[in-house]
Amino acid sequence: MGKFWYQTASPDRYSLLKEYAKKNRENATEAEEYLWTFLDRKSTGHKWRRQHIIGDYIADFVCLKERLIIEVDGAYHLEHEQQQDDEMRTRALEAMGFHVIRFTNEEVMTDLVGVLEQINNVIEEYN
Repeated sequence: MGKFWYQTASPDRYSLLKEYAKKNRENATEAEEYLWTFLDRKSTGHKWRRQHIIGDYIADFVCLKERLIIEVDGAYHLEHEQQQDDEMRTRALEAMGFHVIRFTNEEVMTDLVGVLEQINNVIEEYN
């Protein structure tokens, strides 16, 4: 497990995931950029990382201290196959000790205050 309490990808996959994470940061959705501006300003009072590798996954946003992952989902996440993939991914990340919450792009863009309140509520609930 190395120096991290959470599992990182095996060395043969880490380089590829690192490149994907970099591309994801460079090509973030409008909703991800919008949410990041408020997480980055520490409006939640916590340090966040974006496009962070955990196991074989890349989390949109993660607060390692609170073990909280935030996923911002576009319309394709409504497709049945993607929902199954998301559920499997959530179970795997929860097995590593994380709590995963999801918001749609629309929720972030139209109700940012509500999204930030939900994030803070989850942090308070798990403390």
